[in-house]
This record gives sequence, C-alpha cells and structure tokens, in this order.
Amino acid sequence: MSAPNRATLHARVLVDELAKAGVGAVCVAPGSRSTPLTVAADAHPDLVVFSHLDERSAAFFALGRAKRSDDPVALVCTSGTAAANVHPAVVEASQARVPLVALTADRPPELRDSGANQTIDQEKLYGDAVRYYDDLPEPAVEDRTLRSLRVRVDRAVTAATGVEPGPVHLNVPFAKPLEPTDVPADSPHAVPEGWVDDHPLAAYGRDGPFVTTTAGRMALDDAALADLAAAIDDAERGLLVAGPTDRECAPALVALAEASGFPILADPLSGLRYGPHVGDVPVHGGYDGYLDERVTAEWPDPDLVLRIGASPTSKPLRRYLARSGARQVVVDPAGGWREATFHASDLVTAEPGRLAVELAERLDTESANWPASTFERAERVHAGEVAATEERFEGAIARRVVADAPDPATLVVSNSMAVRDVDRFGAPRDADLAVLGNRGASGIDGVTSTALGAGSATDDPLVLLIGDLAYYHDSNGLLALERCGVDATIVLVNNDGGGIFHMLPIEAFDPPFEGQFKTPHGLDFAPTAELYGFDYVRADDPDGFADAYRASLASDGTQVIEVASDAERSHRTRESLRERVVARLAD
Repeated sequence: MSAPNRATLHARVLVDELAKAGVGAVCVAPGSRSTPLTVAADAHPDLVVFSHLDERSAAFFALGRAKRSDDPVALVCTSGTAAANVHPAVVEASQARVPLVALTADRPPELRDSGANQTIDQEKLYGDAVRYYDDLPEPAVEDRTLRSLRVRVDRAVTAATGVEPGPVHLNVPFAKPLEPTDVPADSPHAVPEGWVDDHPLAAYGRDGPFVTTTAGRMALDDAALADLAAAIDDAERGLLVAGPTDRECAPALVALAEASGFPILADPLSGLRYGPHVGDVPVHGGYDGYLDERVTAEWPDPDLVLRIGASPTSKPLRRYLARSGARQVVVDPAGGWREATFHASDLVTAEPGRLAVELAERLDTESANWPASTFERAERVHAGEVAATEERFEGAIARRVVADAPDPATLVVSNSMAVRDVDRFGAPRDADLAVLGNRGASGIDGVTSTALGAGSATDDPLVLLIGDLAYYHDSNGLLALERCGVDATIVLVNNDGGGIFHMLPIEAFDPPFEGQFKTPHGLDFAPTAELYGFDYVRADDPDGFADAYRASLASDGTQVIEVASDAERSHRTRESLRERVVARLAD
C-alpha cells in the first residue's frame, strides 16, 4: 500500500477497514473534498461502488440496499450542504433501524468557522439520529493514528449493526492535496519512503477487522421465559401481531404461531404476510378493512397479544388493540418503545426470533384459541367484497401488483396511499415476496432511490408501487437505473396530487383543501422516459394495466406504467367497500 501523500494513505486505510468490517458497497456522490475517499473506494477490490450525482438520492439508494441486504452500506459525500442532503436518509435509517455508514468529508479544523468556501458546522450534524459519531483525526503519518483510525471504523460499523441497528456518522477532515499526487519529500503531507512497509499493522491492518466484536443478544432468563410461556398456554384468545420487522425472524415466528395456535395479523412489511408458510398457519392481511368497532363489539376480546416489530401500518388494527383491554406484550431487541397508543402492558427486551423459538419449545400443547370462524370469516367476507368491486380505484391496482408479482420478487411500496392500499388489499400469498417501505419516518422523499438501492442487492425482479408526488419528489433517483445497472417495473398511480388528504377532516374545508393540501400539479411524467432512458406506458383501464404489468414483468429493462386515478373517487370506493364488509359482518 504505497501512498503519494498522507490524505491518500489515510483514506486507503479507512476504506480498507470498512471492507474488512463488513461493508461491501459504497454509494458515492462526486465532490472535491471527498476525493481521497472516492478514489480509495473505487480502487478497493472488495467494494462495489455506486456513483450518484445527487447526495440525497445516493443516501436513499444506500438505505435501500442496506434494507434489502441487511448489510451495512457506506455513503460518501463532500462537505457543506452535500452532507445536509444526506440527513433525510439518516433519519429514516435511524427510525427504521437500517445499518448505514455516512462518511462526510470536511475541511481541516483550521478552516472551520473561518468563512472558507463550502464549509459548514458538520460536528454532530445528524444529532441523536446516529448510533455513533466521530470527528476523525486529521491524516497523519503516524502508526498510532492509523491504528486508532481502524479501531474507530470498526466501532462505527459495530454500532451500525448492533442490537439496535442504524446509521453512524464519521466526519472526515482532509487538507490538500486531495488527489493521489506525489508531494516533495520535505512536504508535511509526504509519506516517508519505506514508512508503509515499516508499519504493516497500521498500514495493512489485520486479516479481517482490526477489532473483532463479539456481540451478545438480549434473551430472557429461564424464569421470565417460563412465565411468558405459561401466559401463552393459558391464553384462550391470543394474537400474534407482526409490524414491520426483520424478515430473518419470520420462520421462528411461524413456529411460535404453530405451537401456540395464535392467528397472525401480518403487516405487509413484516416478512410474515408472504411466504411458504401461508396456508400452514393462519396469516391474516385484510384486517384494515374489517376491524371496525361495529364488528368487533360482538367479538370476544383477545386476552393476550404478542407484538413484534414496529407499529403496524393499519390504524384500524392499532385502534382495535387499544380498545381490546388485552394484555399486550411488546417484544423489542433494543428495549425500545414502539407502541404509540400506550396501551401495551409488557415490554420484553429480547431478540424476537430467538425468543419465538424458545417459547415454541416450551409450550405444552396448542392453546385453545379463537373459534376459527372469527377472523377467517372476516377475511373471506373482506376478500369477497374486494373481488366483487368493479369500480376502478387505487386499491384494485395495489391488489393486482401484489397478486401478480413474480415469485420471488422485491416489492417496494411508497408511503401515503400506496402502503395503505397494499396493507388493506394485498392479500397473503404463498410466494417469496420481500416487501419493503420507508415506514421509519414515513416520508415520501427518496422512495425511488430506496427501491433501486434494494434492487441492486438482489437478482430478484424489482417492483415499485409509487404515487405521483413521491415519483416527482425523487425523480433525480431515476438516474440510478442506468448508472447503477438496476431494472425495475415501476407502477405509478397518478391521482394528480396528495390523495391521502381525502382521508383527513380537512377535506371538508375548501378552501383551502384543493389549493393547499390536494395540490393538483397537472404534470406529464411521460418525458421522464426519454430523459432517463426507459419505456413508458399509460394504462387507461384495469385490463390495460394488467396486460402492461404482466408484459413488464416478462421484459428486460425498466418500464414505468402510469395509471391515472381519481383520488376522491378512490377514497369513496374504499369507504363504500368498508361499509359493505362491516354490514355483512355486523349482521
């Protein structure tokens, strides 16, 4: 590892330790101050580098790749507002517990607070949204400094992948020269001849991480485990509620459902609504359409609810649990509180997959549980009414997207109405669908980039269901289709504005509803096809959409299928459909 100057040496050591610590991909946005990091990442044989022109898109691409792969992904950007544009993805990564390593290049300390160009205060720029922060030392040709650098990198990656995964921030100062150019031997930036070979531990590190961290996982002691197993055995009407969570724990949760007899109410982002277990255990996904108080008032209340993952997408489900009076046990590996109605009675700090396996092994027999007709009848009625609905509305598009998605596939769902429609209308399937969404902070920024990042992490087909405002918001992200070699089927539901606001009481107040909330834009998105190089199709009716969707899934390259929609009419259809389901179930 020869180096023409100390900035180059520093960056090579840093990037080398990232790779040894488990980072396999780096998303880079161009910039001058970050030159040493970019050059080092590009040259490293064990790293895949994705080049982006927009820092915000780059950061969300990294987020999506990390979300799909469950591996930490690094982001490199220059100083100033470039680093600020990374902040939204850092917030989402924090809330959604996604391992992200943000490397922000910075001016050396003597140029800070000096009026130097493109210099802002980057100290703790992301506040408490990160699991670990370090303002790294200036590059120096010193054995101890470089060993310290490797340790700091390992600590950062360990924090990003710990019990509560999330983003970390390394602020990296560099003084010129930034390029890998030779400097005179008497320059303070020079690396003395032979120094690298004389200090192999600092320069080359170890075979593997410089510091290997052995992480423990939170688990219950025998007494606490026995108490919880007994509560499950004693429950007459138990439920397993799975919010957005780690897909890897799905098999263990299925085993617990089989052993306990608890029905699973599975959020589409839980990893449990789709998979080979559907049909073997009761997995329900239509609850958003029938958990109405007029229906559940006649049902026996649950007496025990096990909750895994983040808060479910469905408001009707959250309200049902809140009014049930059941003992609610929230399981979280980091001991975090993720139950915003404040009705949960127990917080269990344990790794959900391991806990599920240990509980399943302790249960005596399948618990006496709900009469099969309770949830199963509700699911049948809901599914029947959905299938019989002939109105053209957005929920039917979401239903088709899920039902016809390839097996296997990665399906990324945008926020606002897209994720809610998939929640209500995306029925469980015996198919390997990795359904992802940015439900940490639930923003519409960066959705396209997140999807393309997820697509880069797998060979499975990629489908993105997105609304017009989210598509517009991250149109820069479409450049990654060509630059990063990702193909996708993008279903664009265009209702000309913020359709979700029809769900809120402000709909009744116009003005200002139309101009300040619904905000129709009248944009024609077809020119984005020529700009970014993909095929664009408009589907004018349900049959036309079904044909275009199937054709896209069978084709190479990327296709955007635009489906025009009337937001108000779709919302009225959702209301009507719900009322029909409730009327049948409450009868």
